[in-house]
Order: sequence, then structure tokens, then C-alpha cells
Amino acid sequence: MNKIKTTAGITWAFLGLILMIILFPGLSGFSKSFGTLPFMKINPRYSGGEVAFTQSAGACTLAVHKPVFNGLVRDRNTGFVQVDWRGKIPDQIRDTIDYDNDNVPDFVIAVDTKKPASDCCPLSGRVTGLGISSRTSFGWAARINLRKTP
Repeated sequence: MNKIKTTAGITWAFLGLILMIILFPGLSGFSKSFGTLPFMKINPRYSGGEVAFTQSAGACTLAVHKPVFNGLVRDRNTGFVQVDWRGKIPDQIRDTIDYDNDNVPDFVIAVDTKKPASDCCPLSGRVTGLGISSRTSFGWAARINLRKTP
């Protein structure tokens, strides 16, 4: 009985190795086509979420993303909103942002791109402060920490 189990195990491992050798060259094309399916999306915690609105001022474009509260199983009580500046970024940035479009400013963000230093002044009870502010490949990005309820 042990000899049969050993032979079956070695045969199974050999067939798996042959299958991997045959499939390996085609995996790149398969993953690219699989990644373009409509239900395959980048996690908003990584990408910053969908862009809610943009504002252009000369050579610089401000993009405000939708708030992100998602968790693994359910929404979290804390989250963030990402703000991107794209294009030719000035040395000093100071913007008043209304991320939820209720015509009431939610926070003021000031960025010194030369130092680099950033500061966030909350104007809403849902805004808790500055999370991350950093230079990116397209310009500058900042994440402002939020609470679901004020």
C-alpha cells in the first residue's frame, strides 16, 4: 500500500511540474486579460479612490477623490480623502477643500513643496487631520484623515 501511495504522489508531482512548465509562458497574457475584466478594480486604500471632482488653475490641476472608508469585511469608522495636484506644481500650495460638495469648506491644506512640509487645518468635525503628504510621479498627493460621524 505504501508503494502505491508513493508512486501516486510522485506521479502527481511530476504531472504538476509538467503542467507548470507548459502553462508558464502563457501566464503573462492570461493575467493581463484577467486584469481587464470589469470586476477587477484596484483597492481604493491603495489608489486613493475614484476622483470626485477636479479644478484647474493654470498648469496645475487639483483632483479631489471620493472618501474611502472600506475595510476587509465592512466599512471602517475612520478613513481618508485623497487630494492630488497634477501638472506644474507651485512652490507653495494653499487650498480650501470642500470634499463632500455641501458648499461648506471642510479643511484648508497648505503644502510647501520645497521643504517638503504640509499642514491641514480641519474646518469640519469629520476631518481629523493630515495623514500622508508626499511628492508623486504626477505631482503631489495628500491624504486627509476622516471620521464617518462628527
